Amino acid sequence: MKKILVINGPNLNLLGEREPGVYGSSNIEELSRNIKERAEALSMECDFFQSNHEGAIIDRLHEARKEYSGVILNAGAYTHYSYAIRDAISAIKIPVIEVHISNVHAREEFRSNSVIAPVCSGTIAGFGFMSYYLAVQALAEM
Repeated sequence: MKKILVINGPNLNLLGEREPGVYGSSNIEELSRNIKERAEALSMECDFFQSNHEGAIIDRLHEARKEYSGVILNAGAYTHYSYAIRDAISAIKIPVIEVHISNVHAREEFRSNSVIAPVCSGTIAGFGFMSYYLAVQALAEM
């Protein structure tokens, strides 16, 4: 059975509270539950990790290469400037799909630049929680 990991970065622990007009009113537990259901429907196991700390995300990416066949990553603001996370993605040699709840290209200009996109298998943004569900489907088919 294929096993995937969902990593959520800074401030995503505040889903449902933080800017509900942008990120919706559902919390991270509801998101995780829905992702897990979709993964199981596709005969995949799914684990979750959230951290507000860059080094913890890097450590989890390194560990992922030994246990998972793919990663769904919402790196939050680290998307725009963390070359360390970029290098970790490049080093692990398993598919990583970058996701964003909001359409980052329709927001502040700095959000349009992703330093991790070039080393990810793909990017899905702007579909709310559906961005994660589409990434689950993509990993199932990879």
